Amino acid sequence: MTTVPGWSDGPDGPDVGHARRAAARLSGEPSRPTGGGSVRDTGGGTGNRPEEGRGRAPGKGTGTRSVTGTGSASGAGGGEALLVVGDVVTDVVARHRGPLAPGTDTASVIRTLPGGAGANVACWAAHRGCPDVRLLGRVGAESAGWHERELIACGVRPHLVVDPHAATGTVICLVDADAAAERTFLTDSGASLRLDPDDWSEALLDGVGRLHLSGYLLFSRTGRALVRTAAASARARGVPVSLDPASAGFLTELGVDRFLTLVEGTDVLLPSRDEACLLTGLPDPAEAAAQLSRHVPLVVAKQGSDGALVARDGAVLARVPAVAAAPKDTTGAGDAFTGAFLAALLTGADAAAAAAEGCRAGAVAVERVGGRPPAPGGTTGQTTTRTAHAR
Repeated sequence: MTTVPGWSDGPDGPDVGHARRAAARLSGEPSRPTGGGSVRDTGGGTGNRPEEGRGRAPGKGTGTRSVTGTGSASGAGGGEALLVVGDVVTDVVARHRGPLAPGTDTASVIRTLPGGAGANVACWAAHRGCPDVRLLGRVGAESAGWHERELIACGVRPHLVVDPHAATGTVICLVDADAAAERTFLTDSGASLRLDPDDWSEALLDGVGRLHLSGYLLFSRTGRALVRTAAASARARGVPVSLDPASAGFLTELGVDRFLTLVEGTDVLLPSRDEACLLTGLPDPAEAAAQLSRHVPLVVAKQGSDGALVARDGAVLARVPAVAAAPKDTTGAGDAFTGAFLAALLTGADAAAAAAEGCRAGAVAVERVGGRPPAPGGTTGQTTTRTAHAR
C-alpha cells in the first residue's frame, strides 16, 4: 500500500497508543476552532479515458479546473444543496472466491469502475433524490473526462481540479465472494490527496444546506488545510458540517488524538463500527458511539449488517435495523449510507429516519459491484465548461 505523505507535519504527529487519552479527551467539552487559508474561484479542465496513461511527476504546478453546471441559488445556509468535498478515484474491483493463492493465479472477475468515498457519497445522495449535489475533488488529466461524465450521469455537478502532475487515485478492491463479500483495499490516493485551500471557492457554498467532508482529506497536510478552510466558511454561513472518518487503518497512522482535534466543530460524525471503537478505545459499539457524541453533537455509527446507531449528548437515541440483502460486493456500502442519510436530512427527516434511509441505500449497494448507485437512463442535460487556470 502506498504510504500517505504529510502525516508528520507539526508537533501533533502520529500517535497509535490512543485508548486512555482518547477516553479522557471525549469526556470533556470540545472547543470550536476557526479555520483559515486562502480561497480562489474554480475554472475548467480536460481529460479522457482512465487507461490513457498514468505518468506522474513530483511537485505541483499549472492545473486546470472543471466546473459543470455552475449556476445555483444564492444565499448563506438554509439551501437545498449538498456539497461534498473529497476523493475521486478509479476502483479496480477483483471478485474472487476463497483465499488468494500466493505465488500463482487466483481466478477472479475484474472490473474498472469510478469510485472514491467522496464521489460515492455524492452519487448516492443524488440517487436518493437530493436536487442539487456538488462535488469538489482532484483528479489526474488521464481520466478527468471519464470521471466527470460518470458523475454527471449520476446527477452530480462535478467541480474537478485537474492535477497536471499526479494521476487519479487508484484503489484495488479485493472482494472475497465466499466471505460475505468482504473487501480489502490496496490504495494509491494519487491526486485526491493534493486538494488544498487554493482549490476552494466560497461560491461553492451558495445555496448549500449541508457540507460533507471525506475523512480521506485528513490524511495529507494540504487536505487538512482545506478541511479547516471549508469548515470555517461553512460555519460562517451557518451551514452544518459532517465528516466520515474514512479508514480505520489510516486513522491508526494519523493518531486518534490528532483526529479528534481536527474534527472539533464538526456537527455530524459518521464512523463505521471499527472506526468508532478505534477512536474511543471501547470494544462495545454502542458505548463507543455514545462516547463520541460527547465530542461531536451527533454521531451516526454504521454497523454493517447490524444497521446503525444514532447517538447524541453521550447517549444512544436509536438503534436502526439493517435491511436484508444478498451481498455481492460491500465496496461503497458505507458511502451509500452516508449519501442517503445526508439527502434525507436535507428534506427534514430526523436522524433516526435518515439513518433508516441510509440502511436502505446500503442494502442496495452491497448487491451491486462497485461503490456507485445505478445511473439513471439518458443524460442529465448538464453542460461542461472547460477553462485553463494557472497555479
